Amino acid sequence: MGRGRAKAKQTKVARELKYRSVDTDFSSLERELRGNDAGDPPEPIPEAYADLAEEYENSSSGRDDDYGNLRKSG
Repeated sequence: MGRGRAKAKQTKVARELKYRSVDTDFSSLERELRGNDAGDPPEPIPEAYADLAEEYENSSSGRDDDYGNLRKSG
């Protein structure tokens, strides 16, 4: 009984997306998909997470080695 209502809503949403005229800002989309460029400064880490970020940076090299060893042995 509920499937008909859900399908009708999906159809309505699909039609809205298909026929709605929207001006897409492709340059903004491109920037978002590319992420940070080398020239962009990285986002600052909030003070509440600074200790976790430091711990992650210090331990990440060990994790890479462990992962590399697993890949070689498997």
